[in-house]
Amino acid sequence: MTSPSDHALARDLATEAGELLLGLRSGLLATLDPRAAGRAADAAAQDLLAQALHQHRPDDSVLSEEAVDDATLAGRLAALAGEVLVSLRASGLATESLGKAGDLQANELLLAELAAQRPGDSILSEESADDLSRVGASRVWIIDPLDGTREYSAAGRGDWAVHVALCEGGELTAGAVALPGESRTLGTDEPLGELPGRPGAPDALWRFVVSRSRPPAVLDAPAFRAALGAQTIDVRPHGSAGAKTAEVVLGRADVYLHASSADGSGLNQWDAAAPAVVAAAAGLHVSHLDGSPLRFNVANVVTGDFLVCRPEIAAPLLVALAAGLGS
Repeated sequence: MTSPSDHALARDLATEAGELLLGLRSGLLATLDPRAAGRAADAAAQDLLAQALHQHRPDDSVLSEEAVDDATLAGRLAALAGEVLVSLRASGLATESLGKAGDLQANELLLAELAAQRPGDSILSEESADDLSRVGASRVWIIDPLDGTREYSAAGRGDWAVHVALCEGGELTAGAVALPGESRTLGTDEPLGELPGRPGAPDALWRFVVSRSRPPAVLDAPAFRAALGAQTIDVRPHGSAGAKTAEVVLGRADVYLHASSADGSGLNQWDAAAPAVVAAAAGLHVSHLDGSPLRFNVANVVTGDFLVCRPEIAAPLLVALAAGLGS
C-alpha cells in the first residue's frame, strides 16, 4: 500500500501538470497548429513532472523510504501511478491532450521510482525507447504506464489500468495491475486466494471479455462453435488488457481472449506481462491460444495472442480454439 504522503504527492504532481497544460492551452499553444501544440504540451508535462519529482523528494523517490520486496514494490508503483492519472483526469485537461499527458506523467514517475528503488534493473516500457541490452539482463521491469489510453481519455470510463511486472531469467516473478477507476490494485503481493465461484451449474454460460476494436473472429468460426457442442457463451467488449484480465480474476467473466491480427500483431509484452503474472497468481490458466506458454523479455516486443481463463474450462476451450483456428 502507498502511504498517505505518497497519495498527497501524486495529487500535487498531477494538479501542477494539469494547471500548467491548461495555462499553455489558453496561451501560447492557442497560437500553434494542433501538432506543434501537442508536442509542446507533451514536452511541458514531461519537464514539469521531472522537476516536481526532484523538488518534492530530492532523494529521487516519491515512495516512503522503506525496503520492500519486488511484489510489494510493484503494487505500490502501480497504485501511485494510478493516483497521478486519476488526479490528472480531474484537472480539466482537454480530451485530446489527456491521454498523452497521462502516458508521459505515469511513465516518468515509474521510471524515476524504479531507478531509485531498483537502480541495477533494466526496464521495458511502452512509452520509452527499447534498449535491447535488456534481453541479457537478469532482472527486467516490464511496464505499461497507462493501459487503455482511449478508455482513460473518455469521461466516465473506468476500464483502464496501470501495469508493473518483473521478469527474472525469462520468468515473470512479481507484478501488479492497478485499476484506478475502481480504487483497486491486484497484485502478486496479495493474491485474492480462492477464485470466486461461477454463477449457475458447471455447464453454465461461459462469459468472454474481448477487445472492443479487435474482436476475435475465432469465436464466430463454425468449427469453434461446433466443437463447443451444447456449451453456450456470452461475449462482451471491455476496455484495456489489464481491465479485461481483472474481470476474470474478480469472477465477473470466465475468459479473456485476444487473437492476433492477420499481420501477426497483437498484444505487446507491456500489455500482457502484468496481467499474466497477476492472473497466474490468482490460479487462472494463462497461455497463447494454442496452449503454449508466453515468453517475456525477448527481443521481439510482440506477444501476440493471449488467453486467460478459469482452470476448469481451459481444456475444453483449448480444444474448441484449436478447431476454430484450424478451420
